[in-house]
Amino acid sequence: MKHLLLTTFMTLSVLSGYSQGLLEKKENFTHQDTLRGTITPERAWWDLTYYHLDIEVFPETKTIKGTNTIRYKILERNGVMQIDLQEPMQITKVTQNGQRLYVKHDGNAHFVYLKRYQKVGNTEEIVVHYTGKPREAVRAPWDGGFSWKKDQNGNPFIATSCQGLGASVWWPCKDHMYDEVDSMDISVTVPKGLIDVSNGRLKSKVENPTTTTFNWEVKNPINNYGVNVNIGDYTHFSEVYQGEKGPLDMDYWVLSYNLDKAKEQFKQAPQMMEAFEHWFGPYPFYEDSFKLVEVPYLGMEHQSSVTYGNHYQNGYLGSDLSGTGWGLKFDFIIIHESGHEWFANNITNKDIADMWIHEGFTAYSENLFLDYFYGKKAASEYVIGTRRAVSNDKPIIGFYDVNKEGSGDMYYKGANMLHTLRQLIEDDEKWRQILRGLNKDFYHQTVTTKQVEDYLSEKTGYDLTEFFNQYLRDTRIPVLEYEVEGQQIKFRWTNVVENFDMPVIITYDGKKQWIYPKQDWRTAFIASDDVTIDPNFYIIPKKI
Repeated sequence: MKHLLLTTFMTLSVLSGYSQGLLEKKENFTHQDTLRGTITPERAWWDLTYYHLDIEVFPETKTIKGTNTIRYKILERNGVMQIDLQEPMQITKVTQNGQRLYVKHDGNAHFVYLKRYQKVGNTEEIVVHYTGKPREAVRAPWDGGFSWKKDQNGNPFIATSCQGLGASVWWPCKDHMYDEVDSMDISVTVPKGLIDVSNGRLKSKVENPTTTTFNWEVKNPINNYGVNVNIGDYTHFSEVYQGEKGPLDMDYWVLSYNLDKAKEQFKQAPQMMEAFEHWFGPYPFYEDSFKLVEVPYLGMEHQSSVTYGNHYQNGYLGSDLSGTGWGLKFDFIIIHESGHEWFANNITNKDIADMWIHEGFTAYSENLFLDYFYGKKAASEYVIGTRRAVSNDKPIIGFYDVNKEGSGDMYYKGANMLHTLRQLIEDDEKWRQILRGLNKDFYHQTVTTKQVEDYLSEKTGYDLTEFFNQYLRDTRIPVLEYEVEGQQIKFRWTNVVENFDMPVIITYDGKKQWIYPKQDWRTAFIASDDVTIDPNFYIIPKKI
């Protein structure tokens, strides 16, 4: 949810001034961007299988230190491994089988020279020792890093957020989206009296003389930015949700003085689970439970440890992003961030340029939540209302291999694109099965835009090539020019990519009729001159 507020939501741009053709804005990228965003040879030869992140957090000095044990399977012979850790954090040493290894530092990328013979098919591990004062987030979660705050009682209230910027801002890892770790352990040592909440399930708690160590276990694959540390004077309550795969533990960690408010507001969590299991299929991480964790920033989609900072109110910080009133029917952070458990955490983009897969589907999940509880009309009004947040500044898809996402329009332009696709299918149960199929067929996988496009084309039975070219790769919204003359309507597409030919529904006298515009003028018979273009299609009708 990195773009929210900073880009799209507070812009609320009017849909005007579209640039012509595919936008090809040039940007300057650095050597460090390439090292961060590319599957380099020093990354490609090994498959990540396990992490044990073991750190101690020092609130008074805003520093951390610790180790990350990295286990990997050897896919091809190579003796150099790229590990990422961003300045000013420092790797102090790397060992394998007790032997210290040479490390060549290149900015935020660190190349480890292995001594042990790397036999294809074997599983090996290294231990990375590190320390430092991690980057402090100024406006979390948008700029990322550690948030070092105090609660109203003066207790440390600390959390991490690092989408886009990368997990390597605070811990050493293979920091590229394409390779998710299969499982991991997270051990966090904090001053006595504080509690750490991280991903997965709490395996054990160890009391030391002046500190406490919390050991968390994650059994499912997890993306790096989904790993989090949350430290505070927490209190805990829980419930068991009877879901599609059986009993699901749902745990809530909140500041002690917010317990009563949380017990009321978090009633929406099982409602969310009911709606999203209906639309998307079973929650993808039953083995790791589901958690909502209060943090000192707005919130993020950390896997099985969704963070919450919406001040126990409905809407987005109390406001309705759609301007329709429907956005005040639910707590934006509970619904949106939890939707990411399916799209971002279960299905994860291989390259951040395809982050629309995370944000477009999850923004769309907001109106599906409304659809489930309030009906199709409410859902449609909401998603149509969010179009006012679209700026059409640049394409939704970003630049590949340089860790660069596309426009913040990936949220609500993406959502309206999917809402339009639902109209084209004209079969809500088929659409639901397609959404569930995505989460089943790409279960715990990293994917590309092409894979998602091909899947949707196959399952819908339509060639959606130009549809996606229009909405993902172009900045223009299709304009449907039309003219009514007696019992005939004349129409054509303008402001579109070549070969764009999406059909549209028109209504007259309470009846619906499909028309099939192309980029030259076409005509169709109608029985009335009082024609309305269906607003559920994300287009601009222009009567001439």
